[in-house]
Amino acid sequence: MGPDADNQPTVEPKVEPREQPTVRANMQPRTPGQPHLEPSPQPATRRGEESLRELRRSSIMHVDMDAFFVSVELRSRPELKGKPVIVGYPADRSVVLSASYEARAFGVRSAMPMVVAARMCPSAVIIEPRHKLYYEVSGQIMAIFGSITDLVEPLSVDEAFLDVGGAIRRLGPPREIGELIRARVFRELGITASVGIAASKFVAKIASTRCKPDGLLLIRPEETVPYLHSLPVSALWGVGGKTVEVLARRGIRTVADVAASPLPSLRKLLGAAGEHVYQLSWGIDPRPVTPVRLEKSIGAEETFATDTADDALLHRELLRLSHRTAERLRGAGMHARTIALKLRYADFSTITRSRTVSTPIDSAQLLYAVAVQLLESVGDRPMTVRLVGIRAEQLEEAADAPLQLSLDRRDDNWRAAEQALDAVTRKFGNKSVLPARLLDPGGITE
Repeated sequence: MGPDADNQPTVEPKVEPREQPTVRANMQPRTPGQPHLEPSPQPATRRGEESLRELRRSSIMHVDMDAFFVSVELRSRPELKGKPVIVGYPADRSVVLSASYEARAFGVRSAMPMVVAARMCPSAVIIEPRHKLYYEVSGQIMAIFGSITDLVEPLSVDEAFLDVGGAIRRLGPPREIGELIRARVFRELGITASVGIAASKFVAKIASTRCKPDGLLLIRPEETVPYLHSLPVSALWGVGGKTVEVLARRGIRTVADVAASPLPSLRKLLGAAGEHVYQLSWGIDPRPVTPVRLEKSIGAEETFATDTADDALLHRELLRLSHRTAERLRGAGMHARTIALKLRYADFSTITRSRTVSTPIDSAQLLYAVAVQLLESVGDRPMTVRLVGIRAEQLEEAADAPLQLSLDRRDDNWRAAEQALDAVTRKFGNKSVLPARLLDPGGITE
């Protein structure tokens, strides 16, 4: 979700479906007047294996932190608990990165322009983001997940799919494992998580959304279709605002309506997506949980307060973004082989340029040098620039990457200076020491 998935609706907190009575599959209905015959007892091992197989039918979890950025900030600002809080830069053209549930009650959502959020909730406390801290906490979250199962598929810094089928013998049924994860996240990290459990990734994701904040919802296989058919069509993955309008014009407003529609009609209406939507309406999602590295790239970008054509301002901002990106690279223990530049013009058109370097890098000065070359390669720009960004791609573990050797001692001096800057930042905050060129904020929003 956005990195924080804060734009999801909040409904039914702490949902706990009622336990269903156990029905033994081999029991036959009794005819009146006939003696009641109990089935022959099965060996304990066989009963245990059948029970394990049944539990593994609902072993997919989606675990999502609640208002992640805000929750992390409230650990050091407990006096703000219960109050509307927004994480974001207090500038007109910045956007909301995360909002507390108290702020959401006023209509504030992630990705909303800050000026709109401030108008909707003037009493909100605005906290500037600390991205490095969020990534540190994210690493701790993923470590908790990894201690439960090897099958962890991160979706963003604060959410992941888990397949806990292999952990049931060791830790108990999926519901108990979900409660264990929630308890550990709260006890060890001081934040709350919501857990959805189901037979598939799609349904588990719906379950975690429906039980936010701080809840757990288990949807068993036999409950899946009835549950899905009670939801609006917008609950289906891939069904956004425009698709909702298209379906509504045909009288299709719920998941049940989709399921009742002929597949050829949906294909004609939605094209290739028609079959996908139809399958989801019946809870069909065979995708396994696939462990992947959380970050395939690391970067930063900035929207200017006023569109600019000033090369000096663009260079200064590229230097700032290079330091932010390099700091995150070093914090994650990663080096990058490819550097990408992103420019968004005043008309919102966007271009990118990238370059692969011979030796992986994690130095801000080396990132900056490549970024400036990429900017120069664009040539004459057709209009003013609204946004600029840098992204480090093709990441490698620092321990596995070749040593960054250079005949220019200045490169080594920069690396040593940046490592010292990291230490100061960890101790005193991310604005304690800055390169001299960055002391004048110019026209940027940060």
